Amino acid sequence: MRLSSISLAQLTANSVVRVVKSEAPLLFTSPSVAHERRRLLNRPGLLGYKRGMVPYFKDGKVIACTVVEVDRCQVTDVKTAEKHGYYALQLGCGSKKPDNVTRQMLGHFARAEVAPKKNIAEFHVRNENGLLPLGTFLRPSHLKVGQFVDVQSKSRGKGFQGVMKRWGFAGQPASHGVSVVHRSAGSIGQNTDPARVFPGKKMAGRMGFETRTIQNVEVIEVDDANGLVLLKGSIAGADGRFLKISDAIKRPLPKD
Repeated sequence: MRLSSISLAQLTANSVVRVVKSEAPLLFTSPSVAHERRRLLNRPGLLGYKRGMVPYFKDGKVIACTVVEVDRCQVTDVKTAEKHGYYALQLGCGSKKPDNVTRQMLGHFARAEVAPKKNIAEFHVRNENGLLPLGTFLRPSHLKVGQFVDVQSKSRGKGFQGVMKRWGFAGQPASHGVSVVHRSAGSIGQNTDPARVFPGKKMAGRMGFETRTIQNVEVIEVDDANGLVLLKGSIAGADGRFLKISDAIKRPLPKD
């Protein structure tokens, strides 16, 4: 009898088949496994826009604060482990004309019974206790005065910059032997071996507009009437930049 015609059941003893249980391994890149690896929070955060910086007077001291506007932040989608493999809330903020929104996103917002949003972002939560109903408004009072938060945003874009500004190079000598190339990078090539420029070489290029997270930022004041949050210190990005605010992962929430 040829080996190809023998089934796996004939090659395995019946006693082994009854004892050994074979289960498909969980993929390392699956949403459920990624959810298990993360250090998740118990509740979602807030979305807002940076509106500039102001001085704040407290106990005779002046504190530089960043003003964040929380503009109609609502729950637009709910992710569950049964359906999506993880627990998360999708929030949207701002407003957008329906004419500038695709039909697919119009249906997405209509299902949640919310107006079209300018920006949306997702917050992973630890379990179902952190989920909220669709359309729920999250106001600045979602944060507590004195608590610490992590703020994620895009840094200010600098455009195409040279190596001195982008990487802090010293530049070429300013005396003998250099002509009109004082701020250039100089030689970047190799010898005959390997006769190429290695990937990752520090060179001129686009600078800025990268995702940055400022951790442990203190909440100075919240104002539900005007939809504002005052955060201590500076936040990455220019005025008007979209922000994602969440509870600090390295600091506990206030007890009161």
